[in-house]
Amino acid sequence: MRGYLPDYQLTTATNLTDALIQMEKGAKPFAGGTDIMVLLDAGSLSPGSFVSLLDIKELRGIKIQKNIFTLGALTTYSEVRDHKFLQKHFPVLCQSAQEVGAIAIQNRGTIGGNIANGSPAADFPPGLLIYEALIHLVSKRGLRTVDYTKFHSGYKKNLLEKDELIHSVSLVNDFKDYHHFWRKVGSRKAQAISKTMIAGIAKLNKKRVEDLRVAFGSVAATAVRCYHVESFLKGKNLSPSVILEAKKILGKDIQPIDDIRSTGKYRLAVSQNVLEEFLCGIGSDK
Repeated sequence: MRGYLPDYQLTTATNLTDALIQMEKGAKPFAGGTDIMVLLDAGSLSPGSFVSLLDIKELRGIKIQKNIFTLGALTTYSEVRDHKFLQKHFPVLCQSAQEVGAIAIQNRGTIGGNIANGSPAADFPPGLLIYEALIHLVSKRGLRTVDYTKFHSGYKKNLLEKDELIHSVSLVNDFKDYHHFWRKVGSRKAQAISKTMIAGIAKLNKKRVEDLRVAFGSVAATAVRCYHVESFLKGKNLSPSVILEAKKILGKDIQPIDDIRSTGKYRLAVSQNVLEEFLCGIGSDK
């Protein structure tokens, strides 16, 4: 059953200050609307006031300053997907943006909305975790910065206060000579919600793992960094026996469940397989 439209009010903010004032009065932020409109169509969106952020210039734009790359919260998946600098230095983000829904969703959906919505099946978070992004939050009280690895506190829960917006996301360009990996497994190749997904980066030094980061989506209440796997692999040669042990250790990092899209048993097995695919490919791009 669809939501009753007169129960909702939508105004457009002219600038960031205007949006923050309206939010202080109880309005909820509306960016691309790709998640909110699904809830509205299903009759699951609570009635109330919303403020559109789409005209706010302060939340737009992609900037490069020295080795810091900053994306405004209203950056769309299409903008990420097509950005040449990102393609070269942060390819996992481009690959994940390319697999978000249909082209229309990629043109409309924003990275700020994707982060704030907090779905464990969202395509962007695993990449942000491995690149250790910083999330910049804004309110009338000012700006504050949060390490993205600490931003999500539980299913659909995060560190945003009611009067705060995601302002931007910043990444440090410090991944020269790294192997980058992204893999999404769903019921079909396109326009699918994932059963599991993996993002990984790794750097070798004399055939041993100098640095490695791996994150999964759709296998826990939030996207997760696999710290047990990372700790085990650092300093090791990626032999078949080491990779086999890493696959076993993965069970300490993820907690896949049964739901309408898959089973926990299947998710764990496939996650172990794509972890192996990532590890076996490290060094192949040298």
